[in-house]
Parts: sequence; C-alpha cells; structure tokens
Amino acid sequence: MLHYDSRSISLHWITALLVAALWLIGETIDWFPKGGLRVGARSVHIVLGALLAAVLVTRLWWRSLGGGVHLPPLGAGKLDALASLAHKLLYLLLISTVVLGLANAWIRGDNLFGWFKIPEFDPGNKDLRDTVEELHGLCANVLLSVALLHAAAALMHHHVFKDDTLRRMLPGLRRR
Repeated sequence: MLHYDSRSISLHWITALLVAALWLIGETIDWFPKGGLRVGARSVHIVLGALLAAVLVTRLWWRSLGGGVHLPPLGAGKLDALASLAHKLLYLLLISTVVLGLANAWIRGDNLFGWFKIPEFDPGNKDLRDTVEELHGLCANVLLSVALLHAAAALMHHHVFKDDTLRRMLPGLRRR
C-alpha cells in the first residue's frame, strides 16, 4: 500500500490538533474574567496561531518544493475531484484564518502574557477591529466545518468503502 511520508503525516496531524485547540480556545476566551486569565488565554491562542502559521508554511514548503510524497487518488471520478477541491479549500481557509488572526492581534494591540505588547495598528478604529475579528471568527468556523467534513469523508472511506484512504495518513500503523 502507498502511504504518505512521516513528515507529511506529522504536519497533517499537528495542523489538525492546532486547529481544534485554537478553535476551542477562541470560543472560550471570553469565559475568562477580564485581567490576567483572559490575557493568558488570548496569549496562548496567539502563540498557537503563530505556531500554526509556521507549521502551515513548513507544510506548504514540504509539499510543493522540499519533498513529500504525492499520492495518486485511490479512485477516479467525481469523488476524487471533490476531494481535491476540499483539500484546496482547506488550505485556503487555513491561510485566511491565520492571516486574519495575525492581523487581529496586530489591530487589537494584544498583550502577550503581560511581557510584550504588540503595537496597535490604527488605534481607535473600532470598525476595522470588529470587521477583522468577525472575519477571523467566520473563517475559523468554516475551516472547522470543512475539516470535520474532511474527517467524516476519511472515516466513510475507511468504514464504508473499506479502502486505504485513511490508512495512508495514519501515523505509526504497520503498513500492509
């Protein structure tokens, strides 16, 4: 059976874990009382977002320029075309969410753990701040939705179609 290389597999699952963690933190930041706890939660969100940006750049470099196994689709037809479109959409949403998140931190002038303040872009422009924050949240929600559909499709391949689509991306499995 063909399978992806270990670096591609690692980058895929690190991306998935970071997206899930970032979404959960993003949805719960406002549950923390104003002050140190909220600053800490927002700081963790920003740092993990910067880590996701680094992982994404590494992943794009590895996939396009540096190596990585490029596997052919297991089948042919509309499902494979849909899978290809879904992967492109996931990358677009990842890039958009990360860029908007970094812009959001800059526009807000966030404080990182009380140690460092990001210089605030255009102080007092509440409309810009609200717009970027809303777009970041929207992209994150759409990203998570598409990622969940992606996971559901992988599980469908594994349990319904009984093909090796999912096995090609699972780490540490003994290859047939």
